[in-house]
Amino acid sequence: MQGWLCETLTGAEGLRWGPITLNEPGPAQVRVRVAAASLNFPDLLTVKGQYQFKPELPFVPGAEFAGTVEAVGAEVRHLKPGDRVACLGTQGGFGTHALVDARSAVPVPAAMPWADAAAFLFTYGTSWHALKDRAALQPGQTVLVLGAAGGVGSAAVQIAKALGARVIAAASTPAKCDFCRTLGADVTVDYGQQDLRAALKEATGGRGPDVVYDPVGGALAEPAFRSIAWRGRYLVVGFAGGGIPALPWNLALLKGAAVVGVFWGDFVRREPQAFAADLQAMFAAYAAGQLKPAIDAVLPMAQVHEAYARMGSRQVMGKVVLVNE
Repeated sequence: MQGWLCETLTGAEGLRWGPITLNEPGPAQVRVRVAAASLNFPDLLTVKGQYQFKPELPFVPGAEFAGTVEAVGAEVRHLKPGDRVACLGTQGGFGTHALVDARSAVPVPAAMPWADAAAFLFTYGTSWHALKDRAALQPGQTVLVLGAAGGVGSAAVQIAKALGARVIAAASTPAKCDFCRTLGADVTVDYGQQDLRAALKEATGGRGPDVVYDPVGGALAEPAFRSIAWRGRYLVVGFAGGGIPALPWNLALLKGAAVVGVFWGDFVRREPQAFAADLQAMFAAYAAGQLKPAIDAVLPMAQVHEAYARMGSRQVMGKVVLVNE
């Protein structure tokens, strides 16, 4: 058993491939042979010690992965050796094997390829919870997705369309806008070249979007909030842009708007029954062809440094997946 070890919080450059020792599963644990793992924005922060959850050193990063159950603890009832699972909310994915809490291992459909399984739970779970549960998105409403070419953004575009919404996808380059149109976006805005407020006014006839899905934060937040429709919902998903915005709260009053936090990880922990219902709905939408992870690149597990560099340069459209060959 081997993995990419994070021994110092110096970033991805400090990750070292080496042997790892995993005990037999505890009563509520399972051991998984990793087939594929995907890279998410929090993975960049975790190896620098900049994420809100800080694993004890040394650790193997990689919080989202998929593979085959090899062994189960004595108290585990919903899984058995040989089951196909996707895992989230832990570490260990950037290796050959991982030991995880059985509650974080979700059975996946037999027809789902490993790359899709490894790229599904985090982005689609976050975006489904945000749009369906937190925003109560209705058919015919308009959704603005910021950072729409990224992992959660690309998932949000597909989910909003599956829920019957009109989607405005905002991204930072013409190529990313083109990519968003392949996902089903009705309108795209290149905020690297266009004025966001003016583009939204034109795209909505001056009304504004009913829902703003924001995993970016930074300088985009205020113009997006100023553009929101009456009774709009502004979803605070993350801060990939690097800055946590300070919004003038009179805007919420003037628009009758709601600022809604989206913390999917704690939702999964606190509301497991609601999460299970979301999973069923998401897998059904996947089976119907409405949802399909956008895979930017599939790389061998040995190329973890290249994967981190690609995500850090903001080149990624969709998800980067690492596979054990």
